Amino acid sequence: MKASLSNLPSLQQIQVEKARRSLKEFIRQAWMVLEPSTPYVHGWHLDAISEHLEAVSRGEIRNLLINMPPRHMKSIQVSVMWPAWEWLTNPHMRWLYSSYAATLSTRDSLKCRRLIESPWYQENFGHIYQLTSDQNVKNRYENDKSGYRIATSVGGAATGEGGDRIVVDDPHNVMDSTSQTMREATLQWWDETMSSRLNDPKTGAKVIVMQRVHEKDLSGHVLDQGGYDHLCLPAEYEGKKIFTSIGWSDPREHEGDLLWSERFGRVEIDTLKRAMGSYAAAGQLQQHPSPAEGGVLKRHWWKFYTQLPEEIEEQIQSWDLTFKEAKDNDYVVGQVWGRIGADRYLLDQTRDRMNFPESLQAVRNLSSKWPNTYTKLVEDKANGPALISTLKKEITGLIPVEPMGSKEARVAAVSPQIESGNVYLPHPTIAPWVNDLIEEAAAFPKGAHDDMVDAMSQALLRFSRGGGWLGWLTAESEEDEDGQDDAQSDRF
Repeated sequence: MKASLSNLPSLQQIQVEKARRSLKEFIRQAWMVLEPSTPYVHGWHLDAISEHLEAVSRGEIRNLLINMPPRHMKSIQVSVMWPAWEWLTNPHMRWLYSSYAATLSTRDSLKCRRLIESPWYQENFGHIYQLTSDQNVKNRYENDKSGYRIATSVGGAATGEGGDRIVVDDPHNVMDSTSQTMREATLQWWDETMSSRLNDPKTGAKVIVMQRVHEKDLSGHVLDQGGYDHLCLPAEYEGKKIFTSIGWSDPREHEGDLLWSERFGRVEIDTLKRAMGSYAAAGQLQQHPSPAEGGVLKRHWWKFYTQLPEEIEEQIQSWDLTFKEAKDNDYVVGQVWGRIGADRYLLDQTRDRMNFPESLQAVRNLSSKWPNTYTKLVEDKANGPALISTLKKEITGLIPVEPMGSKEARVAAVSPQIESGNVYLPHPTIAPWVNDLIEEAAAFPKGAHDDMVDAMSQALLRFSRGGGWLGWLTAESEEDEDGQDDAQSDRF
């Protein structure tokens, strides 16, 4: 018995092994090394970040976007702790870090090196690897297992330098966020320089961690492109569940629940909101750069369903197309809507950047999937007339719609249907793309895109045709120049 007991690991050995296996445990133990005079204050969001970074380290996530408020430990966790922890199992990993300013990426590089060289780290993990003496400066250091860490800035990264982990921490300076020139320079740098720097595109990973500063910031850019796991952590919960590929979703249950109440309570968050103003707070705190209640269509108006409604009385398709062969900027959107009495249900949606042949196939596919959509509304602009001309002998019910009034007027005309609770969307748990529609609607009319909102307003106006207060908007579409019914013009 004595011999077996003597072989048991000590408490210190157990703690060391827990830190090696778990990033969140590593952070708890390493905190006192970097911040000896500041007590560690835990928050569940730190575990969520650790779980996703661990998934990156295991190769389960290749592209990760983390959006969270400032001063919530994003840099110390992602840019300081994580690389020091992963080197414990993968010391050969090569890291390329950047920020909008070299001083910030260098600051975190120094903190990481200070942690690695600390007595605590060396005593417990120094046998795994050592930093080399011939390449150990503040913006670049290497270890004896061929791993390295490089710190650079937006617009930097010398030609030829690459990494197994490409991480950008705050790519935008908040003070420059309103400058289109500065934003676009950052996006160009990411697309043309950093995105091609993975040493092995099949196994490497890219991580972006930032607060939202503009709808067309780097977060908005990569979300538009797709392919990123999105860990979104707003300061106040808004009732929206976004699931990531590892099965995580926000654990908060009530709207207004705070992200890190142990440090940023209600008084602190409200003070920040007043100081920032609605737009900055919406982006930097809530991670959607449009005021939460500042648009025509408010987030809390939407209703949801989890089971497909039965006994749909009427189904229609609504299409918003791009111009000519454009495929770079605008989206093609096709929606299927159903009506039961006064209630309207969004049943399905397809949305992608498509050229003309791809748009034709998208209409074919949606019409085949929903054969009872006898009416198919196609905006009589862009590729609409060409699409109708091409498909009219193949698909029935294609109706050109000449939009009347401005986009804002059309959305204002249908907004009472949404506000009154008569418009239902599929719940994000069964249709994750609904979150994008809600955000686009909240940002309207100042958002980067409005294609889903256009298709929606076109469908809802069609359902409302035939009277009521919408008559002022639809009257022109129902009469020709002589005031007679125009049977050839079925616009809404």
